[in-house]
Parts: sequence; structure tokens; C-alpha cells
Amino acid sequence: MATQVAPAPAASPVQSQSSGLRMWLTTVDHKKIGILYLVTTLLFFLVGGLMALIIRLQLASDNGKVVSPENYDRLFTMHGTTMIFLFVVPVMAAFGNYFVPLQIGARDMAFPKLNAMSYWLFLFGGLGMYSSFVFGGAPDAGWTSYPPLSEISAGHGIDFWIVGLHVVGLSSLIGAINFICTIHNMRAPGMRLSRMPLFTWTIDVYSVMILAAGPVLAGALTMLLLDRNYGTHFFIPSQGGNALLWQHLFWFYSHPVVYVMALPGFGMISEIIATFSRKPLFGYKALVYSTVAIAFLGFLVWGHHMFAVGFPEPLNIWFMLTSVAIAVPTGVKIFNWIGTMWMGRIRFEPPMLFAVGFIGLFLIGGLSGILLALFPIDQQVTDSYFVVAHFHYVLGTVPVFAVMGGLHYWFPKMSGRMLNRSLGIWSFWVMFVGFNMTFFPMHAMGLSGMPRRIATYVTHPGWVTLNEISTLGSFLLGAGVLMVAWNCLSSLRTGRVAGNNPWNANSLEWYTTSPPPDYNFDSLPPIRSERPLYDLRQAARAEAGGGPTG
Repeated sequence: MATQVAPAPAASPVQSQSSGLRMWLTTVDHKKIGILYLVTTLLFFLVGGLMALIIRLQLASDNGKVVSPENYDRLFTMHGTTMIFLFVVPVMAAFGNYFVPLQIGARDMAFPKLNAMSYWLFLFGGLGMYSSFVFGGAPDAGWTSYPPLSEISAGHGIDFWIVGLHVVGLSSLIGAINFICTIHNMRAPGMRLSRMPLFTWTIDVYSVMILAAGPVLAGALTMLLLDRNYGTHFFIPSQGGNALLWQHLFWFYSHPVVYVMALPGFGMISEIIATFSRKPLFGYKALVYSTVAIAFLGFLVWGHHMFAVGFPEPLNIWFMLTSVAIAVPTGVKIFNWIGTMWMGRIRFEPPMLFAVGFIGLFLIGGLSGILLALFPIDQQVTDSYFVVAHFHYVLGTVPVFAVMGGLHYWFPKMSGRMLNRSLGIWSFWVMFVGFNMTFFPMHAMGLSGMPRRIATYVTHPGWVTLNEISTLGSFLLGAGVLMVAWNCLSSLRTGRVAGNNPWNANSLEWYTTSPPPDYNFDSLPPIRSERPLYDLRQAARAEAGGGPTG
């Protein structure tokens, strides 16, 4: 059995005595802010998932009457907005807030009060968007809000959407600045960039991408708000504007945001696979370089979302080649993960199941993405359910499998309790089967011509059956999510005590107690590699006269 190394005892057993609602409302502790982010984003996830279930009920038959076409438009607009802007992007900030200072040996974020401000801006921005259901109708132009539809949408739903996204975007920018300052200025002695855990690396790159892309969306939103309310015409062709300008600005932001969402998920998967394979990451530097390469290429490919607008042939070829090029660093990651597992002493604990499931499903999304990057194919299937299937196999796998894997992996550190292992395994299989039942049939729907963003559809051979399967799968997927929620809530009270390092992991957050004290660390071990706790175990075993350990 591997030698366990306990952290140095704390200088004082006394921790913060403040508790209750006031503590959570006024906290500047990065761990509590991380938990606030996590709980809030998971609640938005449940709301967005409920909208998805209503959408699937509407589409279960060819002439669905569950909701009106107008309400259907509002539902899929807010479903997409919620999942992307109120869950997947900020949930990465939740894990980043909690674990980046722990992984680099810092006592807090660089700017604790700014960190708290970023959370409250996120919360108020999200609630502001949802308040549109009460004041003047929810936005109904789709989560991309293309003009001219978003220009002529009645009521103030789009205005609430714009202002809410502005506030949420400001929260992301503040958080990104804080992450960059923390990572580059507050690392423990010996924690070089080349020794940082992969999750911290991906949060660093995530933050740079937000800083580069966020102001572009802010500018586009401001222009749309001015068009709608103050007589300008940036996107109104009849007044000399250009509707395609919105698409260029929106996708210049939104395609990098695909990787803003995915890269921290890759970091989680890297941490989990290395821990449960009992091996160092295969090609640590290659994983870092591929992360940076994906981020760089992500800013060059926004036009592949616009192949249908009639670009000149050379421009189509450029966006096609750059889009296909992203497959190279992404493939490097997948091969490195497989290389890490190869000949490893794999333990299929729930986090590892979610990680392996993520790799397989993300690979399916990546392969369909290569097809969509080829503009002759894209022009045939654009705005069909094939695109919906691809989108969910790429981005849907991040919240459903990467984030859930990270939650199962780090829950013991955050709570001091273990999740129920059997329930974790069952929830994985329910979600895995439900996810594939929901989204895999959409490939066939799209290839047979079913358009997306429709509330009803004509009777077509196979469409009703495929939609029924997809709807059944969505409820199965929802049941899996509820199983995870129940596992977390019940384990907080009755879960087995975790100990400091229940997974025998190697990164620095596992050196302190579970949950960590307010000040994180009383002392730190020597940091001579990207696996400081492995080095510590080796030194302890050598001192005891034993052989090497894992």
C-alpha cells in the first residue's frame, strides 16, 4: 500500500468562528466564494435542464402542444443562454476559485474583495436576465440573437438579455484578471510554471481567452442595445448597417468561448486520469503546449459558423483549414490521456468513470466537428439537428461528464465527506445512457433534413420515433443529474469521513485538511516536480527503508 503523508499540523486549531447567512454574504475567502459559485451555477443548470425537458416534451410528437411557438422560442433562447453563460463558463470559475490557490500553495486569490465582487455581479446578471419573464417577456431571438430578428423583437426581453450578459461578462473579466494575477504572482516557492497542475494551467489559459474575447462581445451587445433603443443602425441593412457584422463579432467571441468552457474541463480530466491510473501524466509538456495551441487557433476559426452566408471561396478554405487544424492539439490531448492510462493501475472510481466517458463522447463530437469544418458538408447540414447533435457532444459533455467528474473528485476535499460510491457509479451509467439516447439520434434527424429551432415539424418517416427516443433519453439524463444532486446532499450529512487525501493524489490541494482551514496551509512540502505529494511519499518511504511507491 502507498505511504500516506499527513500535512504538517496547523499552528492553531482555531478557525474562523463566523457562521450563518452573514458569513456567506460578506465572505472574501476564495473557498467559500468557490462554493457560492458552484451552488449557484448548479441551480442555473437545473433550471436550464428543466427548460430542455419541456423542449423535448414539445418535440416528442410532430404537432406538439405542450407550449406555444412563442413560449418555445423563449425557452430555447433562455436554455442556451443559461447553459453557456450561467453554467458552463462560471462553473469553471467555481472550481478555479476553490482550487487554484490550493494547487499553487497560495493562501487566497490576489484580490479577495474583487473576487467576491465577481460572484455577486454574476448572480445579479443572471437574475436580471431571468427577471425578463416578469417584466415584458423573456428574450425570444435564440441564444445567438441574430439581427434582424433581435432588432424587431417586441417587448424588452432582448434588452434584459443584453444588460444581463453585460453584467455577467463584467464578472468574467474581473475574475479572469484575478486568476491571472494569482497564478503569476502568488505561487509557492518551487512552484514553477512547468510544475503547475494541468487544471491550474487551463484556468490560466481560460482567463487569457476571456480577457481577449470578452470586450468584443461587450461591444457587440452595446451596439445592439443602441440599435434597439437609441436610433443607431449598426446591424440594420436598410439604414446602411450590416447584419453580418453581428455574426462576425458574436462568433469571434463565442468560438473561443467554446474552448473557455472546454479547456478547464480538459484540466479536470487530466487530474482525474493521472490520479486513478497511478501514473504521471503522459506528456505533461505536450498537454500544456496543446492547451495553448487550442486557445490560439480558437481565435482564427469563427467563420466556420458562417459558411452559409456566402463567403468567397478562399475565405471558406481558410476557415476550413484552421478549423481542421484544431483537431491536432485536441488529438494530442486524447492520445496523452490514453497514454497515461496505458499499463496503469486503473481504479474505476466514479470520477474515473466520468473521465473515461467524457473522452469517448467528446471524441464523437470532435469527429462530427471535422465534418462540419468542411464547408461543402457544412453547407448541406447547417441549421439542421446534425449541428445540435455535434454541439451537445462537444459542449454538453463538459457539464455532464467533465464537471460531474470534477465534482466527484473534489467533493471530499470541499466537504470532508465521501460521496456514496455505488450511487456515483449508478448515476454515471444512467447519465451515459441518457446522454447518448438524447443526442445520438439527432445526427440521423439532421442528415434526413430536420431543421433546428422549430416548435413543430411535419410528419416524416422516422422523425417521430427518433424524437421519442431523444425525449425518453433526456428524462433519463435528468434522472442521473438528480441522483448526483441527492448523492451530494445526503453525503454532506451521512457520508464517510474523507481524510486529507482519500484518492492518494499528488497535487498540492490534497496536502491540507479536508475541508481546508481558512488560511489553507500551515506549511508546504518541498516542490520539486509537478507531483509534490508523490515526491513526499517517496522521500518518506526511502527514509523508512522501503522500496518505491505509487
